[in-house]
Amino acid sequence: MALVRGLRFAQSSARQPVLSLCRQHASFSRQCVNTTPRYSLQSLKQVKSYAGSLRQCATQSGSGGPSRSDRIIGKWMLGCAGMVAGAVLLGGVTRLTESGLSMTDWHLIRGMKPPMNEAEWEAEFNRYKQFPEFEHVHHDFQLADFKRIFFMEYMHRMWGRAIGVAFAVPAAIFAYKGWLNKGMKIRVGIFGSLILFQGLLGWYMVKSGLKQPKQETDIPRVSQYRLASHLGSALLLYTLMLGSGLKLVLPHDKAAGAPPAGLGRLRGVVHGVKGLTFITALSGAFVAGLDAGLVYNSFPKMAERWIPEEILSHKPHWKNFFENPATVQFDHRILGSTTATCAVAAWVLARTVALPPQARLAANCLALMAIGQASLGISTLLMHVPVSLATAHQSGSVALLSIAYWFSLELKRLAK
Repeated sequence: MALVRGLRFAQSSARQPVLSLCRQHASFSRQCVNTTPRYSLQSLKQVKSYAGSLRQCATQSGSGGPSRSDRIIGKWMLGCAGMVAGAVLLGGVTRLTESGLSMTDWHLIRGMKPPMNEAEWEAEFNRYKQFPEFEHVHHDFQLADFKRIFFMEYMHRMWGRAIGVAFAVPAAIFAYKGWLNKGMKIRVGIFGSLILFQGLLGWYMVKSGLKQPKQETDIPRVSQYRLASHLGSALLLYTLMLGSGLKLVLPHDKAAGAPPAGLGRLRGVVHGVKGLTFITALSGAFVAGLDAGLVYNSFPKMAERWIPEEILSHKPHWKNFFENPATVQFDHRILGSTTATCAVAAWVLARTVALPPQARLAANCLALMAIGQASLGISTLLMHVPVSLATAHQSGSVALLSIAYWFSLELKRLAK
């Protein structure tokens, strides 16, 4: 009878969430075992078996597919990560169109309002004329030209503010509902701090380009060190959000059986590709900050030489890697070629490992994206850095980093 009651209870509760249902069934069955001594030993064994099955069901449900709240938080994280990737893209276009110094001050609230009439536009333009970029670069600009670069920088800043709102408002709602566990609260705090840091770092970077150049022949530009820091922190924020989102959205069942042979070595190579992609992207920031892409526009050689003559012309020598345009371009070539080679090597190695379809797809995407990214870089160089190709090349670095992270996550799930 206890077994019958338990089965009827299961049928009547079929629409409840699986985890809650299984735990209730297990509790009910244990009560039946402890309170029904008059039933036969056969019935008691059946009930015990039933209770054990339900406890196993509860355990599997707790470690299987994500809950509804986890899926919502995961999609929110992925959406914020996508917005950060959009900010990286907008920042690249802003830099390539020489628009980043068009707004010469920064106010969190007041800066949200652009000039609304001709008098305000004239006042903004006259303020811009007081800074070195107008004198050295845009001295022939008219008001219409200034509006074009102003709106590019304005859109980049407003997108950053939109990221802050899209992150802070849902975070407050989820915290109020109690959906954030201790670990997620810590991550949300870190992400929020990084978003705020990004805004402050962006203005700190812009300020470096508003100063008079040290030499009259120099072109006003932002510090390549600050530009690389700004890009690096954005990519760090993006990868952290992407990882948190994927872990919550994707199913996280443990792989059945032992990990496939060769998995450890493959994971090491993929981790190397992730690191190389990140470092190569930072190297690209130095290339952009120094306009190093315009120094040598031939490939694979640099003006008929494999190694440029001035590669170590600066003293002390370590400054060449950050301040010498020829050395910076050379380094970026080496890093890009190494990254693409390692990505293809990871694909070749993956073919020797018994991977499930999802991980196999990630390996294929990694190799294709690496080859495409290298091709974009070479084309950008040979065509003297057109805005369209250079923007696609910067976007490609984010895509390659994303795929490498996805592939490493698929392999991590297999290793459990």
